Amino acid sequence: MNFVMKAAMGGGPPDVGKMLGGEEKEEDPDAAKKEEERQEERKAKYSKMEAERESMRQGIRDKYGLKKREEAEAEAAAAAEESVEGSLTRPKKAVPAGCGDEEEEESIMDTVMKYLPGPLQDMLKK
Repeated sequence: MNFVMKAAMGGGPPDVGKMLGGEEKEEDPDAAKKEEERQEERKAKYSKMEAERESMRQGIRDKYGLKKREEAEAEAAAAAEESVEGSLTRPKKAVPAGCGDEEEEESIMDTVMKYLPGPLQDMLKK
């Protein structure tokens, strides 16, 4: 006997018999009402848990000075729109302070020159 036949005769899992057209159990008239109450209780339980989680998240945000993900994304998108407006190319990357300053490069060059021997200094000055 194969598995399907056993299931149809009641020898397998209980749901297989129903799928193969076996007898169906009559539903309890209060079953729908009980199911609805169970769903409402479940929704209330999960909404309460989510509220607790959100209060924990807010406490962490306050402690470390973080912003909500939606707010941070909105600010980043607004900043990107402002910089892109009227531009045909991608926005330039921000250059940190002190990078590319001519005065600083000259002072570095002067510092290097101090440690070079005289003939090399003469060659580089030309």
